[in-house]
Amino acid sequence: MIPQWLFEKDNYIPKKEKNTYIEKSIFSLIKIISIIRQNKSSDKLIYLINPTLKVISVLVMIICISISRSFIYLLIIDIYVLINLLLMEKKIRKIILIKSFIFPLITLIALIPSIFHGNIYNSLLLFQKIFITILLVNLLSHNTKWNEINKSLKLLFVPDMFIWIMDITIRYIVLLGEYSINLFHALKLRSIGITSNKYNSLTGIMGKLFIKSYIMSEEMFYAMECRCFSGEYSAKVNLKFKKADFGYLFINIFLLSLFIYFNI
Repeated sequence: MIPQWLFEKDNYIPKKEKNTYIEKSIFSLIKIISIIRQNKSSDKLIYLINPTLKVISVLVMIICISISRSFIYLLIIDIYVLINLLLMEKKIRKIILIKSFIFPLITLIALIPSIFHGNIYNSLLLFQKIFITILLVNLLSHNTKWNEINKSLKLLFVPDMFIWIMDITIRYIVLLGEYSINLFHALKLRSIGITSNKYNSLTGIMGKLFIKSYIMSEEMFYAMECRCFSGEYSAKVNLKFKKADFGYLFINIFLLSLFIYFNI
């Protein structure tokens, strides 16, 4: 005998609920991963310059900016940085400019009492230094691959362990980010109707993410042990210069000479 309830039609229609917290989490993770993994092999000139040369030039320029007391020199660097910004892709220009302007603007607001007390020159000098420094770093991160930046640090006598930790951290951010996106997609597919304990599921995702990272760290430890890892980070640095690299080098030497002229 077949039970009577099996012949009855099920007219259950789940109530709709906006799972915006899941979608926002997915989009934010995709955004972070896309920034790290974005393709920086564009045909534009700024992308074709030797990454090692770019890293060293930016570090030298940041040191010069922090030491400089000349407003004219900083204005020249402003023009140079804005030209670099114009050489970037249109979509990235606005993102870089907004990111680079937020923190200096907060600093400028904090310096308002100092400006009212007559310390205008030093306050504007500090604001300009912070703005240019952040803009330079953002430009470097958007037009140079992370692995190329890590390789370039080898030439600057940065400890191998620091470079290795930085490299592994970036790789794990991508791997765990992709794993988190899969978990959020699974949660979204299983969320039917109104769930009263929606935020409890997020703690479950965090727990699974922690366990996954622990397992991955153990696997990496055993892999390193099998390969007799001694702490030495070996990386081949590309030191072959093209015509564009020589032009970029000449401009940076010229800017360095301007720093010496205006500050010494």
